[in-house]
Amino acid sequence: MSAKIVARSAEKRFQTRQGWMTALHGFDLEVAEGEFLCLVGPSGCGKSTFLRILAGLDHATDGEVRITPGPDPRQPLANVVFQEYAVFPWKTVLHNVAFGLEMRGVRRAEREAAARRWIDKVALTRFADYYPAQLSGGMKQRVSIARALANDPQVLLMDEPLGALDAQTRAVLQEELLQLWEEARKTVLYVTHSIDEAVFLGDRVVVMTAHPGTLKTVIDVDLPRPRDLGVMATPAFAALTGAVWEALRDEVHRAMAEQA
Repeated sequence: MSAKIVARSAEKRFQTRQGWMTALHGFDLEVAEGEFLCLVGPSGCGKSTFLRILAGLDHATDGEVRITPGPDPRQPLANVVFQEYAVFPWKTVLHNVAFGLEMRGVRRAEREAAARRWIDKVALTRFADYYPAQLSGGMKQRVSIARALANDPQVLLMDEPLGALDAQTRAVLQEELLQLWEEARKTVLYVTHSIDEAVFLGDRVVVMTAHPGTLKTVIDVDLPRPRDLGVMATPAFAALTGAVWEALRDEVHRAMAEQA
């Protein structure tokens, strides 16, 4: 399959009080069209920095980072779902989900119909006219995911989107997210600190080194799809999470030593 996301020798340096700091160094990556790729690494290794560069919220200091545009110039290149509940408190669920379409100039009837379809898909039908203050954390994050998908981006960039949720809600939304992905087959780059989550969701898991971040290894997740949480109880799942931890362990210790 063709590469939708490409990074070639990507570098990112920041000016700090102590001088220049390198967040990414010689980072190479390809993500195929329609692939669900999970990115893991120790804190401070540049995972979120790379995602922000892809989203156009930052820029690479050197090298190449790009998303290959699709054939329809009207289709947004990428949408981002952050860990924080990035919903507008003054807008209802319906108008939050329809926001991206509104910004693209889609007619009201069309954008609200599309928003309602995605609200139905994330099981928030009864809450379409509620405001974020009336929703739980998990429901707010469903709104964020529905808003991103309703805008029909070519690539979905997700930065710890379930990290702030309790374990039960997180498990439910992991399954829901996979079901939505199975339907839409968007290209997804998913940043997470959870090894279990990375293996459960991803087609591949990319392990990054400690700061400065670069690619250490790539682990193929050969678990069959579609998946449900029952796969986490299998020996194959345990072997894969063990392989990811084996690759990640020294990097975590190195990052902690540098922060001490």
